Amino acid sequence: MDTLETRELRYFVAVAEELHFGRAAERLGMAQPPLSRAIQQLERRIGVPLLERNRRGVRLTGAGEVLLHEGRAALDATTAAARRTRRAGGADSPGGPRNRLVLAVKAAASHELLQKLLDAYAAEPDAAEIEVLPCGMCEQEGMLRDGRADVALMHAPFNSLAGFDSEELMTEGQIAILPAGHPLAARRTLSLADVSDVPGLPLARWPRHGTYPPGPGPEIHNQTQLAQLIALGRTVAVFPDSARAWLWAEHTAVPLTDAPPVVTHIAWPAHSRSLALAGLIRTAAQL
Repeated sequence: MDTLETRELRYFVAVAEELHFGRAAERLGMAQPPLSRAIQQLERRIGVPLLERNRRGVRLTGAGEVLLHEGRAALDATTAAARRTRRAGGADSPGGPRNRLVLAVKAAASHELLQKLLDAYAAEPDAAEIEVLPCGMCEQEGMLRDGRADVALMHAPFNSLAGFDSEELMTEGQIAILPAGHPLAARRTLSLADVSDVPGLPLARWPRHGTYPPGPGPEIHNQTQLAQLIALGRTVAVFPDSARAWLWAEHTAVPLTDAPPVVTHIAWPAHSRSLALAGLIRTAAQL
């Protein structure tokens, strides 16, 4: 058995993520008995056990771990195919342009580079319309994989470029963004150690893949919240140097001498055959 149905993968991924048949059935909007039968049938067809069931609950086998990873990728691919096909035909935006690309960018990052790219591409003959889709920390990768975006500005080492084609556009240093009245704001430079354990000024925490790293700093949900908390003297944040574009008067940016450089890439699905996307990439490479 070398093929799997999308329905089977959706069922299995739900159970594997919940590790509970009842919660998975509720998530899928179905009864538990048919879900259990479907997973048992999948195990018989594929020829290996995917789940270990006992009185304490459900856990994945080694084979189940593999199918969870591969299944997520496969479901993202099918979703992406549908979304990009609808976008190419204009079905996702009735009355709008059919020649359209969605560009995912981290909010407030690489602002000057982004503006240069949009202006240069708009001057090209037959340029597609670009919809800029701002997103949070490390969300560009998921948007590119599941088809919500056609192309993205991504930042190494924070974003994973695995599975994408990419072109390097810019390298920059990092800065600490502090409340303007804080003593550290008067320094010409700082180190990562200087800002990692400041009494009363913990580092802000951004979610990565849906979870927040441990630490005393506030959990950040969006750029506006972060800007306000820094201005109020409640947190400090580390950003690429280009983040200076969104600073308030109540903020001060201080260069970090030992932070790794941030490399901005334009990234796209390796299998893309979009002529509009190819034109955008050529423009980006010439900046």
